[in-house]
Amino acid sequence: MNRTGITAKPRRKRELALPVPELQARGHRQTRKAHGSEIAEDYVEVIADLIDAGGEARAVDIARRLGVTHVTVTKTVARLRTQGLVDSKPYRSIFLTPAGRQLAESARRRHDIVIRFLRAIGVSEHIAQTDAEGIEHHVSAETLAAFERLARRP
Repeated sequence: MNRTGITAKPRRKRELALPVPELQARGHRQTRKAHGSEIAEDYVEVIADLIDAGGEARAVDIARRLGVTHVTVTKTVARLRTQGLVDSKPYRSIFLTPAGRQLAESARRRHDIVIRFLRAIGVSEHIAQTDAEGIEHHVSAETLAAFERLARRP
């Protein structure tokens, strides 16, 4: 430093080790893909839960469980219908197609594994339930298998 307290030479920025661009891009693509399927998975999982618990899934119940408006549910269910995941008629309950049921079971399984893993590493039940809602959509099959192995340990 000189007498004014200003460094004579600028310090070099610490060099960061960046991932290989293709690997970094692959991770971002996976995340965008997961975001795209999150809503469908959340909806079919809730619809399956409501049907399994009470025999039907009504838009008002879906809205309440997902924290969205009735209008949002109506629009999303219309999209799910075009994707072949649900059947619905105006003023009637919403039902899963075989493809919707399969997606719901897959989402439910991932959700359960993530919760059991989080509980196994000491996360409280409430936080595990909350965190699982996001994590379940973003883990690879390899990571999910590792979660499952660790969750099984005594």
